[in-house]
Amino acid sequence: MPDTPTLSIVNASFSHGPRKVVKELDLGFFPGRHYVMAGPNGAGKSTVLDLLSNLRKPDEGEILLRGLPLGAHGPAGLAKSIALAPQSSNFNFAFTVREVVSLGRKPHLGPFGRLGPGDRRAVDEALDRLHLGHLADKSVTGLSGGEAQRVVLARTLAQATPIVLLDEPTSNLDVAQALDFMETLRELAEGGALVVTVSHDLSLAATYAHEIVFMADGRLVAAGPRETTLTPELLTRVFEAEARVSPDDFTGGLTVSFRRAPRAGAQNPRP
Repeated sequence: MPDTPTLSIVNASFSHGPRKVVKELDLGFFPGRHYVMAGPNGAGKSTVLDLLSNLRKPDEGEILLRGLPLGAHGPAGLAKSIALAPQSSNFNFAFTVREVVSLGRKPHLGPFGRLGPGDRRAVDEALDRLHLGHLADKSVTGLSGGEAQRVVLARTLAQATPIVLLDEPTSNLDVAQALDFMETLRELAEGGALVVTVSHDLSLAATYAHEIVFMADGRLVAAGPRETTLTPELLTRVFEAEARVSPDDFTGGLTVSFRRAPRAGAQNPRP
């Protein structure tokens, strides 16, 4: 890895009205790594993605891309560097699946906005990766929730940026689709991309992440390789539930299990 991170959060804070949801956060992200950001609801994870993608600007501190503030790169430069897959997307117009995925190529198009052979190839590859080829000519307004989410993910992949940010990308996917897409994200990272995924699914994180970032109450709790961050002590602290972590020979990763901590005066749970 290089000595300096490609994307950095430097002493950043952000508030929603009177409530500070990100607090004095310092964090660096390096290329060639898949980071999974996890933590309880309200931890500030999605807000961090908004800050990293320049959708929101920190009240204090700054976000740096290759050592410069995000604003210094300009909208076109950012669109060629960072792709964001939001948690949900409403399709209000009857575009086809292919047309929506093609929107991911917009930052790379010339002044006339026409797709070239390379653009069409990138769109086709994204459709194939998300198994959407058979839906390419279907209107997005007629898709199921899972299909619509896959279209958003395909559009993000078609953008072909060195930095990919995703907010709960597998929340509406079935098991096989989720496994397939997380494998794709890890492959992107191992090919040199910087990938940051917000996820509540610690089983997927334990298998496909290189690094885990834990947040709680707007603050960084821990960050590092999954082998050092996925510990029972840390998980119990972050999620306020008893945790167990064990090697998983079946997946090649780790298995994470939780149970409620016994309440005062209650009988101990079964072993």
